[in-house]
Amino acid sequence: MTEPTAPNEADSRRMKPLVIVAAAIVSVIVLFLAARLLAAAVAGGPTLNVEPGLPVTVDVSAGSSAKDIAAVMEEAGVVLSRDLQAAVAEQGVASQLQAGTYHLETVMVPEAVVRRLLTGPDEGTGSSIIVYEGHDIRHILDGLAEQTGYPVVEFEAALTSGEVTSSLLPVELPEGVDSLTRWEGLLYPARYEMPEGSTPAEMLVVMAAETERRVDTVDWSRLPGLGVTQYEALIIASLIQREAGTEEDRPLIASVIYNRLEQGIPLQIDATVVYALGESPGRVLAEHLEIDSPWNTYRIEGLPPTPIGTSQIESIEAAADPADSDYLFYVLVAPDGSHGFSKTYEEHQDKIAQAKADGVLP
Repeated sequence: MTEPTAPNEADSRRMKPLVIVAAAIVSVIVLFLAARLLAAAVAGGPTLNVEPGLPVTVDVSAGSSAKDIAAVMEEAGVVLSRDLQAAVAEQGVASQLQAGTYHLETVMVPEAVVRRLLTGPDEGTGSSIIVYEGHDIRHILDGLAEQTGYPVVEFEAALTSGEVTSSLLPVELPEGVDSLTRWEGLLYPARYEMPEGSTPAEMLVVMAAETERRVDTVDWSRLPGLGVTQYEALIIASLIQREAGTEEDRPLIASVIYNRLEQGIPLQIDATVVYALGESPGRVLAEHLEIDSPWNTYRIEGLPPTPIGTSQIESIEAAADPADSDYLFYVLVAPDGSHGFSKTYEEHQDKIAQAKADGVLP
């Protein structure tokens, strides 16, 4: 006859399976947490703690920088800020991201978010307003009045009364420059989504601030060696904007401008004559080159007193960092807007003759 098992020994035997199961559960939890930490470490940082694929609406305010947009996207659970900023930087499209309201999903691929931001919003945040590159201040204000319904005089008053300010405004007004003309080149060309009911002053504040923000992103370390001030570089940027037909030409045209300035050669840029005339004559003729104006670079030495229009960030960057060349001339040589560059007048004349033979020039 077998002796009965002692009660405490039986309890111990019954508890062993439970202990093993509990230990296994704890091990699984520990392994899971360790895997999460390892994944985060491998990824180089945190991950979005949201369920993927959930619909989310994100509002991107007008004038937002790429960093600002990335922060808003992370807060909404769309993409990590650092990943979106890296994708934007890799594609070089920080200046092309558009404001507005986007209908997105949580946990999206950074490149997909960039594509959406380049395509444009699903709906605006109010009124969509465009400031075009290369336009002078009067054409910009006329365009704003047409797009918004406000009288142009209200936009003019906002700029000339001091209601709108900018750190980029010239402190002293050069001869021939009035309080409106000094705003040339200081309203950044872009599409803006303005809240409904925005006043002319409120719209212009956003545009002026956007120019300041863009200028702050530029590396200006070469300015002392180039012999110009930041404002003079903005004047040069406006000339580049009006003259360049391709991205590749911008730094080369900048080099021609700086080379001619250094050697005391008049810039002789047709776009300054058009600005001086106040409207395009269709084709700049010899008689137009005689107009008496501080903006006519056929008659003056050096730079005109203000920019001649708005400039994209690429033109501003070219003005801050021109190509290293000995070129003194350029001329349109291809239908795509490409220019041919020359070191001597003779070479320049040969390129003009070839462009005429090719039907590029009349």
